[in-house]
Amino acid sequence: MTATAPALTARRAFRKKTVVPWLFLAPGLLLALVFKFWPMAKGIWLSFFDVRPFLGDRWIGLDNYTRVLTDHRFQEAIGHTLVLGIGQSVGAIVVGFALALLLEGQARSLKILRTAVFLPAVTATAVVGELWRLMYYPTSDGLINSGLHFLGLGTVQFLDNPNIALYSTMAMGIWIWAPYNMVIFLAGLAGVDRSLYEAAAMDGVSLGQRLRYVTLPAIRPALMIVLTLATIRGLRVFTEVYVLTGGGPAGSTEVWMTRAYTLGFTRNDIGGASAASVVLLCVTLLLTVVVNHLRTRGEAR
Repeated sequence: MTATAPALTARRAFRKKTVVPWLFLAPGLLLALVFKFWPMAKGIWLSFFDVRPFLGDRWIGLDNYTRVLTDHRFQEAIGHTLVLGIGQSVGAIVVGFALALLLEGQARSLKILRTAVFLPAVTATAVVGELWRLMYYPTSDGLINSGLHFLGLGTVQFLDNPNIALYSTMAMGIWIWAPYNMVIFLAGLAGVDRSLYEAAAMDGVSLGQRLRYVTLPAIRPALMIVLTLATIRGLRVFTEVYVLTGGGPAGSTEVWMTRAYTLGFTRNDIGGASAASVVLLCVTLLLTVVVNHLRTRGEAR
C-alpha cells in the first residue's frame, strides 16, 4: 500500500498537468474548429461540385480547378498578385529594417516614436484604405496632388491610371506592414551583442560593413520570421486592393483573392471560388514550407 500511494499521486499529478492546459485551450480550439477549420474543410469539399442552391450540388471532380487555372482573368491576377506581393513584402522589409535601426534604443522619446510609427499596423485596413483614397484624390485638392502642384508638377491619377494603380496600392501596403516588421526587427536587434559593434568600431569598420557582417547575421532568425509572414501576406492580399481600387481600373489591380471573391459573391460560382481558394491555400503552404526549410538550414549553419 505504501508503495502504490506515491505512484497514484504521481499519476494524478501527471493527469492534472496534461488535462489542465487542454481545458484552457478548449475554448480557442472550439472557436477555431467552428469558424476556421470546418469552413476550410467545407470549402475544399465544395471545390469538387457545381454548387446549385436549392437544386442540389452536382459532382464535377476537378473541372472547377481546370476552369480556374485556364481562366485568363485568373492568370492575369496571378501576375498582379506576384508583383504586388513581392514589391509590398520587399518594401515593407526594407522600410521596417530602416525604422528599426533608427528607433532602436531605450530613450523615452524613442518609445513614444515607436508607438506612433506602429499605429498603421493596428489600424483597420478599411480605415487606412479610405485615408489613402483621400490622399490619392485625383484633383489638386488631394493631399499628394496638392504637394505635386506645390512643386510645379501636374495632377496624377493614382487610382484611375491602369499603369500606376497597382504601385499606388503597393505603397499603401508598405506603409501598413513596415511598422509590423519593425517591431520584429527591434526584437532581433535587442539580442545583438554590443561588444561586436565596439570591436568593429575599433577596427575602423564602416557602417555598411557593420550592418552586413554583424547586424544581419545576428538578426537572421527575426528576418526569417518576417519573410515567412510576408510570404503568406503577399499571396493572400485582399483587403488593401478591395478597399482602395476594388480590382480596377480595368482589372489592373485584380489579384487572386479579389478574383475569387468576385467569382463567389458576384457571379455566385461557389465551386469555382472554392477551387481558387484551395489552390491559393496549397501554394501558401508550399511556400511556407520552403521558407521554413531555408530558415532551418540557415540556422544549422
